[in-house]
Amino acid sequence: MTLDMTIATQASAAALPAGRFVLRPVRISDAGLFAMYAGDRRVAEATRSIPHPLPPGAAEAFVTRAMSGKSDEDVWVMDGSASGLSEVLGVISLKKMDRGQTEIGYWVAPAFWNAGFASEAVRGLIAANPQGARTIFAEVFQDNPGSARVLTNNGFEYIGDAETFSVARNARVPTWTYIRKLD
Repeated sequence: MTLDMTIATQASAAALPAGRFVLRPVRISDAGLFAMYAGDRRVAEATRSIPHPLPPGAAEAFVTRAMSGKSDEDVWVMDGSASGLSEVLGVISLKKMDRGQTEIGYWVAPAFWNAGFASEAVRGLIAANPQGARTIFAEVFQDNPGSARVLTNNGFEYIGDAETFSVARNARVPTWTYIRKLD
């Protein structure tokens, strides 16, 4: 599939309701806001994969990858524009695993922290279950209890400690691991 065909497919995909906003496919026009928000050290350091500082072209590369349809990760934008909110509040994704399992990840722009958007996005994605998952895993950094609350408020159960590498921190970071069974 060419990128042009993928763009047309992405544009016609149905948005998923998520409270005060919708979860919609990534658009080329999202790159600028992605660069601004993901370029914030606080966002980058709360993720495994976002570098800080954000290199030139990284947001555009993320958009291209998200729109390609060739990844094992499905990405949605938290879009509040229909409710008078920002067109990009944050991003949420599901990474396919094996045996009906998936891993959820999300970030919200700092301007929208503590407003419940991450909880609504997770709730909306669980309700839609677009990958037909039986089990959803998640991990959060132990110094980010807000993200842990998002998961527990959505029925995730703590299953243990681990650690993972954070590109922005250039270090291994202790994590809490969670599971949500859907079957």
